[in-house]
Amino acid sequence: MSGISNRDLQFFDPSADHTVVWKNLPHFAQAGTLCFITWRTADSLPASAVEKLSKEREVMLQQHGIHPTGSWRESLAALKPEIRGKVHWSLFKAWDQVLDHACGACVLKRPELARIVMDSLLHFDNDRYLLTDAVIMPNHVHLIAAFRDEVSLLKQCKSWKHFTATQINRVLWNEGPADGAAGLRGKTEFWQPEQFDHLIRSEADFVRYRQYIVDNPEAAKLKSDESLHYSRPF
Repeated sequence: MSGISNRDLQFFDPSADHTVVWKNLPHFAQAGTLCFITWRTADSLPASAVEKLSKEREVMLQQHGIHPTGSWRESLAALKPEIRGKVHWSLFKAWDQVLDHACGACVLKRPELARIVMDSLLHFDNDRYLLTDAVIMPNHVHLIAAFRDEVSLLKQCKSWKHFTATQINRVLWNEGPADGAAGLRGKTEFWQPEQFDHLIRSEADFVRYRQYIVDNPEAAKLKSDESLHYSRPF
């Protein structure tokens, strides 16, 4: 099977073939298109934060004429791409700022556990996908990657989560009850099942998302050894 390379990269073209996969959120996928992806640990957002973010989402949806109950997801997906992108980014930033407050056990501050995740991201690079950037934060992960076809994005995210959860839980379990990680230890839901993903629309967007990944540890006021960053040279 041939791999994916730099020359295959492209930005989202809404007029070309693409796929929308529905879970709790609409996930847009297009072969070879760069995608910004974020997922988080299962304990990273307390109930109070989820409630606050849900209220902010309701207000934002109403501002765009969308009723915040019922089929709001379908209505959001039907917005013009540039408007939908702005709404998704605003919702994401509110969500990510809460994650940066370091809720939960934040076991990925530990370099050896962050390395498990990064090594998994790099393992099939240039084969199943092309990874351009990634950062492992204490309770979440940001990355930019392009996939060879529309179905690979969600399939690969599921694979990454399953493998890394198994490896990290094995480490935590062997250590016994300690350091606040007991809330995650042994749980199959180490990661939240859903993730945020956004197809990148332009070179300017690509530069902005890459810089967001670079800046995230400093914005979260992390020490130098509390995150792990990767960037592909171009």
